[in-house]
Amino acid sequence: MSSLVQRSSTARAFLGAVLTAGAIAFAPAPALLAQDGPPRPLDVPYVPTPQAVVDTMLKVANVSRRDFLIDLGCGDGRIPVTAATKFGTRGFGVDLNPVRVREAKANVEKNKVGRLVDIVQGDLFETDISKATVISMYLLPTVNMKLRPYVLNLKPGTRIVSHDFDMGDWKPDKLEKLDYKTVYYWVVPAKVAGAYQFKVGQETFDLKLEQKFQDVTGTAKIGGKDVAIANGKLEGANISFDVTMADGKVRTFKGNAFDLGRIGGKGWSARRV
Repeated sequence: MSSLVQRSSTARAFLGAVLTAGAIAFAPAPALLAQDGPPRPLDVPYVPTPQAVVDTMLKVANVSRRDFLIDLGCGDGRIPVTAATKFGTRGFGVDLNPVRVREAKANVEKNKVGRLVDIVQGDLFETDISKATVISMYLLPTVNMKLRPYVLNLKPGTRIVSHDFDMGDWKPDKLEKLDYKTVYYWVVPAKVAGAYQFKVGQETFDLKLEQKFQDVTGTAKIGGKDVAIANGKLEGANISFDVTMADGKVRTFKGNAFDLGRIGGKGWSARRV
């Protein structure tokens, strides 16, 4: 239900300069919100997400009343409105087009979910997304890629669901086909790459982890030899990997990534060094 992001070449040039400088502000834009007309020319047509796809997106993301959903490019608001009416989910929608914003607000009022859903006119790149537990979007590949670094800095476990467009080499945790439509789903992974002291029972080993999004590789020094870990995976802050121990048996380690460079689970722990 989310609209395509509508951005002018001027806006893209400005954003490129900001990104080149290595800074972006996810902060309210009062001047932008106060404008009655379009803040900038809209160069991408609005394409609504079919309701069946909306339902699939919310199902894949396992949305519930405990969530706070932010819809980037919300169009007529049907994603946050559907989440609110079906699951009691709190939601927030932002769109650059004032026509879509009026439609979304009318949709909120029609479905009597104003206590749960807020809609604003604004630029998604100037929107605070840090409180979201779920982010939904129907944007464009280039916009998804510009968003990706900021999404990856969200709290581990934040769920991302996208209609039709992926995020490059960040492969989805789930992918669902619906006729000719595709729903992509990711869970923001914790950052675990680094060198650790790995303690298993009373024994301590060196552990080195490398990470590409949710995939984890690395080595553990077992019996004086570097042993490659296998099947390393992150789902949010949940981590699992296999290590062949000195006795030749493969042991699976499951646990969590904590703050301050610690990971661990039942019978094992590791601290970054």
